[in-house]
Amino acid sequence: MTGKPYAVILVHSTSHAIRAEKALHQAGIRCKLIPVPRHLSSDCGVCVRIERADQQATLQALQAARVELEGIHEI
Repeated sequence: MTGKPYAVILVHSTSHAIRAEKALHQAGIRCKLIPVPRHLSSDCGVCVRIERADQQATLQALQAARVELEGIHEI
C-alpha cells in the first residue's frame, strides 16, 4: 500500500453524499462525510471518505444503490 490510506468519493450534491454514506453503512463499509479537499475542488461541499482498501466494495455498494459518482481520489 502507498502512503495514502484513504480515498474520497466526490458526488454531485450533498444529498448524493448522504445517500452514499447511508448505502455504505448498510453495506458495512466504514466511511465519513468530510469537506471536499480544496486541491480537488474549489466548490463548497462534502464528500465521502473511505479506506483505500474498501474501494472495490464501495463501488459495488454505490452502484447497487444507484448513487452517481463524480470520481474517486486517493488522499
